[in-house]
Amino acid sequence: MTEENTDKKSGSKQTEPKKLRDNTDMDCILVGNKNVMSYVLACVTLFNKGAKEVVIKARGRLISRAVDVAEITRHRFIEDLLVKHIEIGTTSVQTDKGSDLNVSTIDITLSR
Repeated sequence: MTEENTDKKSGSKQTEPKKLRDNTDMDCILVGNKNVMSYVLACVTLFNKGAKEVVIKARGRLISRAVDVAEITRHRFIEDLLVKHIEIGTTSVQTDKGSDLNVSTIDITLSR
């Protein structure tokens, strides 16, 4: 894969190879309404591609699903994973009617 850049002074195009994966960046999985195994597969795929850390993020009612994803990934698929960090918080979301609603959030960081 290459990325084309145009030199503004000369107008010529330069091609640079794209970075496929930078292992210093954390990969992130946003948990939604799919089934748990879809997110487990995403975690396993990221770790198999060389990720050192994966962050599983969820909010509201989906927090329990995020915990399930982390535990199934750790205990059934990749046994040498550790829970590096768990961060909980609250975010404000605006409803359709315009009022603010507080929603709980969780970020679970799994690492090798």
